[in-house]
Amino acid sequence: MKVAVKIRLKKSILDPQGKAVHHALQNLGFDGINDVRVGKLIELEVPDDGTPETIHNMVEEASRKLLANTVIEDFEIEYLGEKA
Repeated sequence: MKVAVKIRLKKSILDPQGKAVHHALQNLGFDGINDVRVGKLIELEVPDDGTPETIHNMVEEASRKLLANTVIEDFEIEYLGEKA
């Protein structure tokens, strides 16, 4: 099973990379874009032989312990289905 972990800076945290992208977009003439936030997408392939709760708990624990810095980042888990 494929799982995506979307990681973004918390709203209260300044996003200098997002500001740089926003500025570059404005310089290219994309004036209708009001704000940009940059994040990370991590795709995992996990065994689908466990219960949905077990799989969720494993991915959530991995996200909290390694993938995201929960002091400054939020994460969201999305289930993408079977692996290709």
